[in-house]
Amino acid sequence: MATAPGDLSPAEARAEFRAGLAVPTAGWSAGHAHANLLIVPRELAFDVLLFAQRNPKPCPVLGVLDAGETTGPLLAGGDIRTDVPRYTVYRDGEKTAEPTDLHAVWRDDLVTFIIGCSFTFEAPLLAAGIPIAHIEQGVNVPMYRTNRRCAPAGRLGGPLVVSMRPIAPDRVADAVRITSRYPAVHGAPVHVGDPAGLGIADLGAPDFGDPVAIPAGHIPVFWACGVTPQAAVMESRPELALGHAPGHMLITDARDADYAVP
Repeated sequence: MATAPGDLSPAEARAEFRAGLAVPTAGWSAGHAHANLLIVPRELAFDVLLFAQRNPKPCPVLGVLDAGETTGPLLAGGDIRTDVPRYTVYRDGEKTAEPTDLHAVWRDDLVTFIIGCSFTFEAPLLAAGIPIAHIEQGVNVPMYRTNRRCAPAGRLGGPLVVSMRPIAPDRVADAVRITSRYPAVHGAPVHVGDPAGLGIADLGAPDFGDPVAIPAGHIPVFWACGVTPQAAVMESRPELALGHAPGHMLITDARDADYAVP
């Protein structure tokens, strides 16, 4: 790949993943929105939609592909079964595989929910001179289950999952202001400071993603995370559910700026 990941168009990035490249997508296709996925049988789709409606902070729905559909406006010409670098497969709530495509498990009754991702607001944070530790350190963003419960819906219930970025204390207010302009991709943080306030015992042991080294003097800042629906799947144990592997997002044709509010 001669072109830098950040300079690739979404279609070019998806082509790389369709060809088998499996890497976290932070920093890819600069200016374009990344998205989480939850794919479920049609009989569970209303529960997922209701769960998202009741928990909009971690589950902002950007689009839905109807049963059996494999492409749509957010990935024009793409294929939801192949165009994410890595997926997760859950059977009865247990993760059974992390394939690079979904052909072996795809069914015509599967409904795809495309959910906003906090990677979208990382570009404006960087533009404001706020470093992003997981990008600088070349690792996946750390994500944690919390002691906060989501509002249940039908057969789905589970904990809020958060992503964490260390921020210098004198830039926290800027980070809150910048990310609050992106409510469709989780918006402002849900917690700043002491991880114990969210029931997180060890920042060095994330439930999803990778640990990051926290620069001296920085404090952890936590945002609602689109892996929350997968945590609900793991707790609620539906017969089948599919998602993206954490940090391995769908890169959409939408622009980050499309989701900014004044």
